[in-house]
Amino acid sequence: MTILNDDYFMKQALSEAKLAFDKGEVPVGAIIVCEGRIIARAHNLTETLNDVTAHAEMQAITAAASVLGGKYLIDCTLYVTVEPCPMCAGALAWAQIDRIVYGADDEKRGYTKLTPEVLHPKTKVQAGVLSEEAVQLMKRFFKGLRD
Repeated sequence: MTILNDDYFMKQALSEAKLAFDKGEVPVGAIIVCEGRIIARAHNLTETLNDVTAHAEMQAITAAASVLGGKYLIDCTLYVTVEPCPMCAGALAWAQIDRIVYGADDEKRGYTKLTPEVLHPKTKVQAGVLSEEAVQLMKRFFKGLRD
């Protein structure tokens, strides 16, 4: 029997990040869970769509809202492999997401460094879940760009 916990769901987000990696996208993956069920899966598509807003989180928010039939993600958790940027954090605030779980910190562009108060006041955040896996995937991606 599979235990559905933060590690389990983050592994699902990491699978999405690997799909992005395989497409030449920055390897960020996201899923949204509601009542123990994955309702959205997404990964970065900024290069594919030629759209700077096509971050994994933004794609997941849109998909989840479509599944739920409304714009609020009040009883949902976002699992994302890398800390959201301020744009994504702002969208998550507007969606009133209940919880955000992320893997790796983004020291340069993460919302906690640039706009720490952007989230909805009731949103709970858990950082560092399977962060090493996310970091290694990012390092491999950027090393490949340099080589």
